[in-house]
Amino acid sequence: MEYVLLRDTAIRCSRIALGTWSMGGLLWGGSEDEASLRTIRAALEAGINTIDTAPIYGSGRSEELVGRAVSDYGRRDELVIATKVGLDWSGPSVRRDSSRARIRQEIQDSLRRLRSEYIDIYQVHWPDTSTPFEDTADELHRLLKEGKIRAIGVSNFSPEQMDAFRRGAPLHTSQPPYNLFEREVERDVVPYCREQGITVLAYGPLCRGLLSGRMRADTRFEGDDMRKIDPKFQPPRYQQYLEAVARLDRFAQKRFSKRVLHLAVRWLLDQPGVGVVLWGARRPEQLAGVKDCLGWSLDEAAMTEIDNIIEETVKDPVGPEFMAPPASAA
Repeated sequence: MEYVLLRDTAIRCSRIALGTWSMGGLLWGGSEDEASLRTIRAALEAGINTIDTAPIYGSGRSEELVGRAVSDYGRRDELVIATKVGLDWSGPSVRRDSSRARIRQEIQDSLRRLRSEYIDIYQVHWPDTSTPFEDTADELHRLLKEGKIRAIGVSNFSPEQMDAFRRGAPLHTSQPPYNLFEREVERDVVPYCREQGITVLAYGPLCRGLLSGRMRADTRFEGDDMRKIDPKFQPPRYQQYLEAVARLDRFAQKRFSKRVLHLAVRWLLDQPGVGVVLWGARRPEQLAGVKDCLGWSLDEAAMTEIDNIIEETVKDPVGPEFMAPPASAA
């Protein structure tokens, strides 16, 4: 496993972290608790020491599963648990709320579910413009000083929002969506983080499974699976992405004896400024490819060929905007 040290902290993260969004079940067509627990144990055994979760993932279910697995593992000081704050699901729809009172309520709920006395990385899930960013940051800074959290992060924030946030607290990590097909953050977020020494935790490296190589034209998604409304999975755009994946897979096999999944994750690990890549899984077998993403790298020629393949095949690209909860009224 490869590891990275978060700047101005003693936190050492595995460069591949376990993402647990799908373990919550909601928006992923359901999940099974026992399979999720086995998945977390398999990740730890594979050298992954960093687990990313959030209260909103299954309305607390994902955090509870992480708490059970970590409690059974028993070596809490060897692990890095990252969770989030600032989304309220108590009403008819999810809303952003990063107020001081909401933070104080959520930290206690998360600590209880995680069965832990502290959280290693506490991240504001989405920017809440109804609360001054400095106030949100100041409250997280208080938690840092109290020892309830060890590092402060944000997710889905722009550079301007991070600037405002940093007026109230140090900022250690930023978690944006980033993958071969969703690269909007290369324009501003990633360069900003590099300049400021903020570690990027990239989520969605396989673009909701598109880059896994398992999707087909006749693949169907059940229940509340978000891919039923994801623009990338709708015709005619879906076929463009499938063709890009097929060409990337052929390139990965010919050049590196790897598959498209390994290529997509390695590409992200090799991007300047990216410290950690979140690997989402809810079954142990979904972690089988982790080892094939480590111990090699992409040269400049390979990076150029990858760019060319995507440019030639994806004529109607679209970003991850559909995932954003409604913005708060300023």
